[in-house]
Amino acid sequence: MSEAASKNTLPTKLDGTAPRVRNNHQALLTLLAAMREEQATIRLGGGAKATEAQHAKKRLTARERLELLLDPGTPFLELGLYAAHGMYEEWGGAPAAGVVTGLGRVCGRLVMLVANDATVKAGAFFPLTAKKVIRAQTIALDNRIPTLYLVDSSGVFLPLQEDVFPDQDDFGRVFRNNAVMSARNIPQITAIMGMCVAGGAYLPVMTDTVLMTEGSGLFLAGPALVQAAIGQKVGAEELGGATMHAEISGSVDFKEPDDAACLTRLRSLVDKLGHRNRAPFDAIPFDPEKDAPLYPSDELYGLIDPDPVRAATNTYDVHEVIARIVDRSAFDEYRANYGRTLVCGYARIGGYAVGIVANQKQHQSMVMPGGERRTEFGGVIYTESAEKAARFILDCNQSLIPLVFLHDVNGFMVGRDAEQNGIIRAGAKMVTAVSNSVVPKISVILGGSFGAGHYAMCGKAYDPRFIFAWPTARYAVMSGASAANTLVEVRVKQLERKGHAISDEERKQIFDEIKSTYDAQADPRYGAARLWIDAIIDPAETRTVLISTLEAVSLNPDVEKFNPGVIQT
Repeated sequence: MSEAASKNTLPTKLDGTAPRVRNNHQALLTLLAAMREEQATIRLGGGAKATEAQHAKKRLTARERLELLLDPGTPFLELGLYAAHGMYEEWGGAPAAGVVTGLGRVCGRLVMLVANDATVKAGAFFPLTAKKVIRAQTIALDNRIPTLYLVDSSGVFLPLQEDVFPDQDDFGRVFRNNAVMSARNIPQITAIMGMCVAGGAYLPVMTDTVLMTEGSGLFLAGPALVQAAIGQKVGAEELGGATMHAEISGSVDFKEPDDAACLTRLRSLVDKLGHRNRAPFDAIPFDPEKDAPLYPSDELYGLIDPDPVRAATNTYDVHEVIARIVDRSAFDEYRANYGRTLVCGYARIGGYAVGIVANQKQHQSMVMPGGERRTEFGGVIYTESAEKAARFILDCNQSLIPLVFLHDVNGFMVGRDAEQNGIIRAGAKMVTAVSNSVVPKISVILGGSFGAGHYAMCGKAYDPRFIFAWPTARYAVMSGASAANTLVEVRVKQLERKGHAISDEERKQIFDEIKSTYDAQADPRYGAARLWIDAIIDPAETRTVLISTLEAVSLNPDVEKFNPGVIQT
């Protein structure tokens, strides 16, 4: 190892034999095992009976189609698996919102995949189905990723049409995105492999290339609706079958006999797509073995206690996380001794240059102007750390370096001293830098991500190209205990104004009730169900996920001119 390399190599002090680390490790393995069982159930879609019905039509399920389409032995980064989790129960649920989306490889090309799951309500679009497809299209738009649609859908889920049909993030936006993606030269290919009805019939025809299997249907209105609307009796094949569209209407480009042949043709077409210029971000040749981190990735399990009751006591050195996700554990830390509750610095992940902004969870002893010492709490953003991060983000934009944010943040510091030290001004500076950043941003929520700290660390509202969460994540305006304490006081005062005296037992009951609700909503599965998070990932797979997404963001060669706007000084 050269002298230059040794100076930026991160050491480790993580003791895997320490009781706290061992307990965290085991608790997280238990949680991961439970979540994997839960995810396996979601992947069953509508269940065995619905799968049998799909097979009886001589059609494959969405996941069986993807297995044939994707390059053998390559990973599929599924996005939005938990979409609609725990929702629409009055309608029997909608596992994964009835559509499978994610990044995979077809003939060596990284592509976005959108596959309707016809085992879930015949592939009908629930409100979250539309939003999930739009999220996949947004990722494809932002990163110029070729997109493949496997269509097998009965259209809008009519009982919820008012929440699917009209708004700018509803069903119609899908077709608008088709047109915009085409205008931006993002290849889109659709394979119709089942029903494609009503408004959904526009999706395939608005893409570049259309394939259709025999026995599928493509029509604005099915036979029953046509008869009801205009009194015309017509069969499904004559109205909108593959032969009709291939020979008469000319709406499809390739007619295929079955799913297997259609997927083979689709792979052949993807194999011939041209290659555009890549982004100007720096990347060097990468050797998975030589450039691997120096420390095992599964040691990340020992850092955070996944129990939400004990989450507030989690303290750890975030350098331990960085050391297990960056190439060779090499990290050039920026202003290492200033504003230490945020760690900033440069590294490579899979050969791609990145800037990292990470919340430091260890408490820091700081020397203030005049020589006074103070302790700064881990996970809290202070004035100095916000100013450091803002400047670092500006520097990364100046140098065309993508940003990776690692969240475990309680929020900004409050109180008289913080206010007098300009915490609002410094926080505004950091939020402005994040908002106007033009280089790709990828966020990973490790632990808590609360309040304005979530915003400053590039939360969902700040356009991260991707946002992921560990199972240990907590995602809310504030922690459950803090929210419960605040809301208990509000509730107690309301009751007291009505002349009702509150006993200690009643106060505790109110606290427990509010905290339980709040903790449930802070669970990452709650956020993932609503698409606030693209995927909940195994901590040990963080590096692999980041490498895949850094490749994705490097497909877009266009970087806007950086204009940071008015920066508070």
